Amino acid sequence: MKEKIWLSSPHMGGTEQKYIQEAFETNWVAPLGPNVNGFEFDLENYLSNQVHVAALSSGTAALHLGLILLGVQQGDEVICQSMTFSATVNPIVYLGATPIFIDSELDTWNMCPIALEEAIQDRIAKGKKPKAIIPVHLYGMPAKMDEIIAIANRYEIPVLEDSAEALGSVYKGQKCGTFGSLAALSFNGNKIITTSGGGALVTKSEVIKEKAIFFATQARDAAPHYQHSEIGYNYRLSNIAAGIGRGQMEVLEQHVDLRRKWNQRYLDFFATIPNVTVLKEPSNDFYSNHWLTAIVLASFEQREALRFEFESQNIETRPLWKPMHLQPVFEMYPFYGTSVAASLFENGLCLPSGSNLTENQWERIVLVLEVFFKNKK
Repeated sequence: MKEKIWLSSPHMGGTEQKYIQEAFETNWVAPLGPNVNGFEFDLENYLSNQVHVAALSSGTAALHLGLILLGVQQGDEVICQSMTFSATVNPIVYLGATPIFIDSELDTWNMCPIALEEAIQDRIAKGKKPKAIIPVHLYGMPAKMDEIIAIANRYEIPVLEDSAEALGSVYKGQKCGTFGSLAALSFNGNKIITTSGGGALVTKSEVIKEKAIFFATQARDAAPHYQHSEIGYNYRLSNIAAGIGRGQMEVLEQHVDLRRKWNQRYLDFFATIPNVTVLKEPSNDFYSNHWLTAIVLASFEQREALRFEFESQNIETRPLWKPMHLQPVFEMYPFYGTSVAASLFENGLCLPSGSNLTENQWERIVLVLEVFFKNKK
């Protein structure tokens, strides 16, 4: 069996162990400590735009707390991009709220502004103004945030930006994760940088950051004993995991450059292959970290044939996210749009994109593609 080539595996920079060792030597193995503070500072400094960051146990925790901080309660409605991972939607349901799904547009595969405004107008006409909007920067590609924010402002609905896949991506000179009232980041093992498991909530308010930390540490009131006036959660990032994150921040830009390099290699290869579309920046306004390079093929049958061909060579690929409005657990909720997201899922495939791909691994990937496409012309 040939060595496995993963879609996107963790890529250590080499200095992570230093921060972890410091935590052990100083006995900061508790849930909090200097690495957590340092990691938050690193993220705030990187994102700039005067943001404040609360390091949490996962991107899902960040979305959950974000909705709580926006006042979402049982019976409310939250607008959400349909083409995404289920973690974007689950926190809406945790709170007893209703997700309202929005189709994608073809330029970025992200939330369609036209369908977004249609949904808002229809929900208001039905007597239920949505409490929040959750756009996603899919596979690192920035959404059309100027249009989305303009619509959100017009109807006075806050935006909770799901930037779990987009750390290092930029839209019109502004880093993804700094557009919404709040934003969520993820540092899961397959992301652009990782803390093994972890996430962060981004806000422009220090008061909101402190409130997020309050909820994330079991909502303990200021008292010498354990006193609680609100429901809290065990959502804070550990000092050990944050140490990994501090080391990863030192190589973030390098990781982005490497993933963009592999994306360009794919673009160059498919330039001569008919009926294959590679997700790419629609204009110079967009700068994607290209967390994953994704393609759309001519048909579902071709997509599956290529996926199985890669699988036979022990190379991991994966279909695009199955839209949430097509998932059995969510299919009863409202959806606005046409069939863009459904079509992308039907024919789309994510290709190996890790920043730690080697030239030898790339040669194996290209060989599969050449045999599949060029020998079948």
